[in-house]
Amino acid sequence: MKKIFLFDLDSTITKEEILPSISKSINKEDEMRKLTEMTMMGEISFEESFKSRVDMLKDIPVSEVAEKISNISLNQELVKFLNKHKDICYIVTGNLDVWIDKLMKKIGMENNYFCSKASVSNNKITKISKILQKDEVVAKFKDYIVAIGDGSNDYKLLEKANLGVAFGGVRNIAPSLLEVCDYAIYDEKRLAEFLERLIEE
Repeated sequence: MKKIFLFDLDSTITKEEILPSISKSINKEDEMRKLTEMTMMGEISFEESFKSRVDMLKDIPVSEVAEKISNISLNQELVKFLNKHKDICYIVTGNLDVWIDKLMKKIGMENNYFCSKASVSNNKITKISKILQKDEVVAKFKDYIVAIGDGSNDYKLLEKANLGVAFGGVRNIAPSLLEVCDYAIYDEKRLAEFLERLIEE
């Protein structure tokens, strides 16, 4: 049976949470990190948190945010896996298209990602036009789904997948995710090896 691999982006493909790293440039890192952590632990909804976090960063030019994100540290073993199996791998993230498209091109996934969307005018975000619901992506495929993530906003993604893998190589896995995952893996190389074995089965 064909397998499709759906990967979270922040702290799964990347080595850090994207928006807190961007907020450093406007001295709102602590505020952003607190919001992000509350979201990852399920204390506030992703939608509410995401709107607040975008609002916090909306005055930074979109091109500047996109450039910073394109240079963020990555888990290279997972990036290699993505590129080796590009036909069956997708990134599923709540982050905005206008912010991450440059990173997606850099890692060769420009045609293989699902994300939230925003409208832009004069290099500034004017509104969020769509906030991605990760579990809706699972429904787009009729194949065997393997989902990989780390935060509470990945809960429904892993719950609806045929096999859910929680990844704790960057940050602590959200407690809610540990309740629904089939496996919890805390090392990037071991995760890549595990996913390769799934393909061979």
